[in-house]
Amino acid sequence: MSSLRDRFNQFTGRTRFVVCRLFIHLVGDEVAPLLGVLNRTAREAVESDGEFEVLGEGLVEICQTLLQYDTYWQSAANEGDVFWDEGEAGDYVTELFTDSAERYLSEPDFSSPLPGKNEPLSFPVTRNLVVMITVAYTGEVPELETDLASIDALKTGLKTLVNLHYQNKLQAIQIHFSPAQFGDILTDEQVLLNFSELVPL
Repeated sequence: MSSLRDRFNQFTGRTRFVVCRLFIHLVGDEVAPLLGVLNRTAREAVESDGEFEVLGEGLVEICQTLLQYDTYWQSAANEGDVFWDEGEAGDYVTELFTDSAERYLSEPDFSSPLPGKNEPLSFPVTRNLVVMITVAYTGEVPELETDLASIDALKTGLKTLVNLHYQNKLQAIQIHFSPAQFGDILTDEQVLLNFSELVPL
């Protein structure tokens, strides 16, 4: 989807920045272990003070885990934009970060301690989980710059995110998820109200 402006900017040698966000909604009694992976990678990112390599490795693990859970995918959506100015791209990353963080039940509380090894886990288990992945990268990546609301396209998109990390093309990585904590429940109605952009797969 290369516009005249895109071609002109390529001709003049300007760097193309893309910011995109993926939503993946999973449903099933077995999605709780994925919430554990998400919380662990989030903690590691916080403990590393947002070190980019740690964020990237966390993204890779989350994408690979999501691919293993594809039978629980219920719906998905994606959005994004192309920028030729790094500052504008950064502003859009911040805008998406703020929106994702304000989504229902998407803020983890890392001040509360994890349960000890001998403590029983007696949390209610959510059947709904929405994962929001926002990235910024340079260049042109057709696999992410298309409608990802189909199972095949979404699988390709997640694999592409992994490759972008290893190719050192990612400029920003953000991951949010709802519910963000064990014990919080995301109901079907709350999914419809707070994630209206989702399209059934």
